[in-house]
Amino acid sequence: MTESDFAFLRGLIKSRSGLDLGPEKRYLAESRLGPLSRASGLPTLDGLVQRLRAGRDEALARAVIDAMATHETLFFRDKAPFETLRTTILPTLAGSRPPGRPLRIWSAAASTGQEAYSVAMVVKDMADVLAGRPVEILATDLSSEAIERARIGIYTQFEIQRGLPIRSLLLHFTQCDGGWEILPELRRAVDFRVVNLLDDIAALGSFDLILCRNLLIYLDAPTKKKLLAKLSRALAPDGFLALGAAETTIGLSRALGPHPDAPGFLTHTAAESDVPLGSELATVAARGGSGRRPRAS
Repeated sequence: MTESDFAFLRGLIKSRSGLDLGPEKRYLAESRLGPLSRASGLPTLDGLVQRLRAGRDEALARAVIDAMATHETLFFRDKAPFETLRTTILPTLAGSRPPGRPLRIWSAAASTGQEAYSVAMVVKDMADVLAGRPVEILATDLSSEAIERARIGIYTQFEIQRGLPIRSLLLHFTQCDGGWEILPELRRAVDFRVVNLLDDIAALGSFDLILCRNLLIYLDAPTKKKLLAKLSRALAPDGFLALGAAETTIGLSRALGPHPDAPGFLTHTAAESDVPLGSELATVAARGGSGRRPRAS
């Protein structure tokens, strides 16, 4: 693949998905797109890029984004967030919401569904705490292929062994020809949709808990800021937000900060507004150099 072709692919992928491929990821593009090129009847990557440049093959462009997206996921990933969900988040939300009001949970960048189904298992296990309160779980991903796999709910033995406790396997799955199939009750508990987080997500509504884990690490700083602003607007005033263990809002958002009662989770900060961070100097100058940050109204 030529430098020019790789530069075109980087631009296409970033504009469509926000994923920021550094120059060192050229090998990754070649290894992931080679099979797609051959499956599309294009013997070389040059031919694939030429067709993309023509701009007339939307299906191929979507397939390229699917191929380049990282779908690394597993059941109950990192364990600690799910323990906090059991011990703190669900009891807190159940106790602070009006009777009968549904709790709304969003698994963003849900990949093939393991995170969303893990949440659904916790919710089912905590039926006594929830006392009949409905829980709506939305799971979204950019990849239509990943979402279709999630809807089917069949996982290989290898996927099952990655993080799923044996008790959960016995309670929530049945063995099938393709591996293990999640019970229909849990499949119905999750609404899987194809959603591009670069688009307007306001129509999705407000959520009591948002999980958007291990996506920011693939984005550049401006895209991270925009996404965090969107998540902040989608989060209930006293809601909980989970990012990946290696991700942070420091330098990216003043609207979100550590939750005082849920280690590892974020919530709205009481004192700061989500103004563009780059405007701080202009704000200081306008205030006569006071250095005080603007307060939320």
